[in-house]
Amino acid sequence: MSKAFQAKGSTTVADASGFQAHLSRAGLLSAGPDASDAPGRPKSLQELQALTILSGHDFADEVARFFHLRHAGLAELLNAGSLADRFSHRFLREAKIFAYTASDGRACVAVGDPTDTATLRAATIVLGNALEVTVASFDDIETVLRARLEEKGAPAQADDEVTGRVGDDIDSLRDLASGAPVVRAVNDLLETAIELGATDIHIEPFRTTLNVRMRVDGVLRTMPALTLVLPQALVSRIKILAGLNIAERRLPQDGAARLSVARTQVDARVATMPTQHGESVVIRLLPKDRGLLDIVRLGMSTTDREQLTNLLALPHGMIVVTGPTGSGKTTTLATMLTSLNDSTRKILTVEDPVEYEIHGINQSQVKPEIGLTFAAAMRSFLRHDPDVIMVGEVRDGETAHISIHAALTGHLVLTTLHTETAAAAIPRLIDLGVEPFLLRSTLRGVIAQRLVRMLCGRCRRERQLTADDLAADPRYAALGFADGETLYAPGGCDHCSGTGYRGRVGVFEVITISDPVRKLVEAGSDSVAIEQAARRQGMTSMLDDGVAKCRAGITSPTELLRVVALR
Repeated sequence: MSKAFQAKGSTTVADASGFQAHLSRAGLLSAGPDASDAPGRPKSLQELQALTILSGHDFADEVARFFHLRHAGLAELLNAGSLADRFSHRFLREAKIFAYTASDGRACVAVGDPTDTATLRAATIVLGNALEVTVASFDDIETVLRARLEEKGAPAQADDEVTGRVGDDIDSLRDLASGAPVVRAVNDLLETAIELGATDIHIEPFRTTLNVRMRVDGVLRTMPALTLVLPQALVSRIKILAGLNIAERRLPQDGAARLSVARTQVDARVATMPTQHGESVVIRLLPKDRGLLDIVRLGMSTTDREQLTNLLALPHGMIVVTGPTGSGKTTTLATMLTSLNDSTRKILTVEDPVEYEIHGINQSQVKPEIGLTFAAAMRSFLRHDPDVIMVGEVRDGETAHISIHAALTGHLVLTTLHTETAAAAIPRLIDLGVEPFLLRSTLRGVIAQRLVRMLCGRCRRERQLTADDLAADPRYAALGFADGETLYAPGGCDHCSGTGYRGRVGVFEVITISDPVRKLVEAGSDSVAIEQAARRQGMTSMLDDGVAKCRAGITSPTELLRVVALR
């Protein structure tokens, strides 16, 4: 061991004072009454760290240099063989040391304060005189102790009374979540997501790993594993940002946060779910840049865009947007509201959750736990003299009835349904209990949509279809492609991260309720008959819209068939 640790206590105190004087000479002590204390007044190094301008990692570097010891980083400690079971867990936590085996088999002990000779003598008694002393930051020692002690199945406060265990554990978790390694890991995750244009971050704990995936252009992409932070601390940090209860780990929670990431303002929606090996977290990212909320930028064909513009010009009635989760319905609704938003209209919305905040529009979020449901909000809305009402989703018969009656009494109502096609929305509303004659009088139009990935403009390549291609995949012929036709296929470059795709665009079908369709609605006809009537009136299906985008080089047939089913 270093000779400083073989000396008497007084010599060690002088070492602590000498280190304080060294920091003062180097200008590393922060200004303040405590910082100007005489060097002869000894402090523990942890107290001294609080008076410096250094991060925990940099402070440990200074300690290691001054005492001629090696600095052991968090990665080394996490990957090393643990000798923690040779000590009392309470001793390790209170002394802030971690005993481990080096790669060459030597016994080592990582300390944050090498001037604590009593602790080092105790470690020498247990591990022997050949013990090597290394320096680590106090945060890193706490992190590795928590990881290794919980790994062994030890409770967070193994020697404490049961009544004090939970509170101490939560306090420790909160401290860990506020530590520099965890804060940096969460910030890096968010910055990476913004750079990639991800819409969601999925954090999934398993027995031995913590998986992180990001949904980029609608497809999940696996990210490098996080090895230097505890899963519990990472989840707790995200919970703190979203205003959730970090002590509740048994029930799902939902929260929201407004974040500034890489000079970009984003709204984040956070959902947690308890799983077998911890809590799974999904963070949905909604950039504050609302330049997207323009009908032209949705990707509609000229015909569909004109139909939508005509529908929004109507004074009253119901317009429904359909599609599965993640198909862009909320963005389409927000775009429609933006185009309607002016000083002459009162617009009210009820959503779950409020994903796009639009200035000038009164937006409410449902809270079923206190009775604020879609139906309850709609009943209240009608007393606020609105011109336009947006209902985030029609989920039950009561909400459907109130929405229909709101449209019948002179309001323009926008809402969404989960159906596969535009025509299927009509039987679905009837199935929810809406009378066909009321639907005939109020429904003005239905928009169905999906999102397809766009080919990267820098690396897409032309591809001429051959008879072999058509024979190998009959779906090409079903889409209307012919032998010798030129299409485009994904390539792969740095701009698109090698995927061949960058960004997404919608494929749409718009049904305007004309007289032939209206008669079928009142008769309660099925979706097939309604779709056939709409096609005769000039409706373009999602497949037709997607095929046109394939021929224009916007997307590829493979991508279109991944998202839209043949019918």
